[in-house]
Amino acid sequence: MVSDPHRHLHQPPGDCPVCGAELHVTRLGCESCGTELSGRFASCAYCSLDAQDQKILGTFLVSRGNMRELARELGVSYPTARQRFAELLQRLGLEDTGDAAAAPAEVDREAVLRKLAAGELDLDQATALLS
Repeated sequence: MVSDPHRHLHQPPGDCPVCGAELHVTRLGCESCGTELSGRFASCAYCSLDAQDQKILGTFLVSRGNMRELARELGVSYPTARQRFAELLQRLGLEDTGDAAAAPAEVDREAVLRKLAAGELDLDQATALLS
């Protein structure tokens, strides 16, 4: 059995527990020889993702962007998977949330209900569109 060298490492917090400001990497160490470097180092936006966000991103990449595969792997509906991925992009700063052009259009409730009745949408999709 191969041992995971990162098994004992903890996920570092991204924000200061005292004031809430962003934390920065200031020290690096070599486990092999004990050398330590101190300074202010660039951080990786992906490194501070929690386990759930890492799973979402990893599954999305392995499935080559297939949202249906992401939904299946997460055990959620397609609209829920899309929403979780959109939230992940927002947390990473890759999706602009303040752009009026990106705001969702007004939903025609009657049209959604007609599509649901006709079987063109499932209940999860209709619920996501109406919420």
